[in-house]
Amino acid sequence: MPIDFNQQIIDEFRANAGRVGGPFEGARLLLLTTTGARSGAPHTTPLGYLPDGGERILIIASAGGAPNHPDWFHNLVADAHVTVEDGVFTYDAHAVVLEGDERDSVFARAAEADPGWAAYQAKTTRVLPVVALDPIGGGPPAGPAGDSLKAIHDSFRRELALIRKEIAESGPGLGAQLRVNCLTLCRGLGGHHVREDDQMFPFLERRHPELAPALTRLRQEHRTVERLLNALQTLLAADRPDPTVLLSEVERLTAELEAHLDYEEEQLAPILNAVAV
Repeated sequence: MPIDFNQQIIDEFRANAGRVGGPFEGARLLLLTTTGARSGAPHTTPLGYLPDGGERILIIASAGGAPNHPDWFHNLVADAHVTVEDGVFTYDAHAVVLEGDERDSVFARAAEADPGWAAYQAKTTRVLPVVALDPIGGGPPAGPAGDSLKAIHDSFRRELALIRKEIAESGPGLGAQLRVNCLTLCRGLGGHHVREDDQMFPFLERRHPELAPALTRLRQEHRTVERLLNALQTLLAADRPDPTVLLSEVERLTAELEAHLDYEEEQLAPILNAVAV
């Protein structure tokens, strides 16, 4: 992609918490910053990515099927320490180039979800590299805690919207990558609620005892969301889950979660913005 086009995407991404229009509208997109193998200068590139079931994410050095690997790939081979921006979090990561059966399995999963990857591979004689990005450290987004909470919630809203779209377009089968996307969301939401139950809610109870009724309700809603997540994971574990049934379960989760997130933001965000967590 031309540098000026890349810069437009980068600017729009950073100005809109990871949302962009044009050809990348509604896609999973990140900004990858590598260190130039020759110049030593930072280079930022917008890239599509794939969830991988946990914190690790995957990128593919397709370069649109060009005969040579993209510059960002050469950079991370020379220096595996990279920076990732996902619209909510900015974090350091360690880049690992996948090899052998692991690479082939992941690429097949990606190509099943999006035939464009297979089309890129068909255009070139090189094997398109698949790279795993493993986060190093991490933490909440910078800024007031209430605003950070809203940003994290928005990331879940955005992922749910993507998954609903993917399921609706999946046809009669359910591809392996879509299963991974759903499971990644389940694990992320579950972990977020555990951290709230164990850390944020007790902190707020000590500082603001008047929040007890709201926190009781939020904990109860966590249990409801947990039951819906468990039901979704059980469905995903089946050999041939019906996409229509799966979409119905995701819609149930979406409705419950949206109401929960809205209430939590209404009750807690103003107070979190006024204190240091």
